[in-house]
Amino acid sequence: METNRFFPEIRGNFGFGCMRLPSKGGKIDTEQMKRMVDEFLAAGFNYFDTAHGYHNGASEPALRECLTSRCPREKYLLTDKLTDPYFKRQEDIRPFFEKQLESCGVDYFDFYLMHAQDATNFEKFKHCRAYETALELKAEGRIRHVGISFHDKPEVLERILTEYPQIELVQIQFNYLDYDDAAVQSGKVYEVCERHGKPVAVMEPIKGGSLVQLPDDAQRVFDGLGGYSNAGYALRFAGSFPNVCVVLSGMSDLAQMRDNVASMRDFRPLDAREREAVNKVRGVFSALRMIPCTACHYCVYDNDCPKKIPIPELFSCYNRKTAFHDWNQDYYYNVVLTRQGGKASECVRCGKCEKVCPQHLEIRELLRAVAGEFER
Repeated sequence: METNRFFPEIRGNFGFGCMRLPSKGGKIDTEQMKRMVDEFLAAGFNYFDTAHGYHNGASEPALRECLTSRCPREKYLLTDKLTDPYFKRQEDIRPFFEKQLESCGVDYFDFYLMHAQDATNFEKFKHCRAYETALELKAEGRIRHVGISFHDKPEVLERILTEYPQIELVQIQFNYLDYDDAAVQSGKVYEVCERHGKPVAVMEPIKGGSLVQLPDDAQRVFDGLGGYSNAGYALRFAGSFPNVCVVLSGMSDLAQMRDNVASMRDFRPLDAREREAVNKVRGVFSALRMIPCTACHYCVYDNDCPKKIPIPELFSCYNRKTAFHDWNQDYYYNVVLTRQGGKASECVRCGKCEKVCPQHLEIRELLRAVAGEFER
């Protein structure tokens, strides 16, 4: 496994994202998570990424139970984040930070990110001197590296990196489907990082699982290559860019983790034939009218929907029915997901969900389309 050229302490270029952990009975399946942690470390990787709001507050304690209480501190790297809803003024930041350390069971974070930065959040973080506070914590040895996670246009990132050149890592949404997307613009965002000489951590390389089950025409393209899974090609696409130091994957079970590890353990960038195949698959997707939701669940966890609508799950139903012609989604929508309420038609159009959506989706209008498909 090659030494990471940006951060030698990162082993390999693959990280364990803790936003989509295995679940059982509505809770994190810690027994399966322990096995995943053990196999991930045994494969030679050591980078873990979480945030206080992941799994509605359960991700950090799960890491304490499954990782930090079971392994020596030098065996793993842990990234956590400062998230908008959990502070209102500068004085709130340090107590929240201490709470995160306690929840995770550590004395310091290897990386600490200003979370989900966009034009609006950045103004709040500046006003509350969040960046300055994080840099003070770094000087005190409580944080080793300060960075950001980012969801906005290239020009916003340009401004942030210009105003805070001390930033050491930028985490961006980056996958082959979003690379040229007019809304996400991940290719152009990456280029800003490269111009500023900033290492990149990739989130959503498989677009919330959307690049695993492919349309038939796209699947035939990858089947013609052989050698890697659909997820493997997506991970390797992200890892093939020179300023990418770590590719994160939110793995929900042991099988997913084993597949991802197999693709990234002896990493090699995409070759010319594989890049051509990825371009063909992207072309197939561009002809479809899919809702570009990554199922991050910010609209659920960071927003108190008055009607408790399971927005990402309803969007998934819509995509699978309209793009993949999966007629079982009618049953899943009406019986499994919304039998007790939470139908798309029940949206009261308050707009809370849209304020926290990293993809800047027009959720209210999209829910109308979902209702039109499933509630006719």
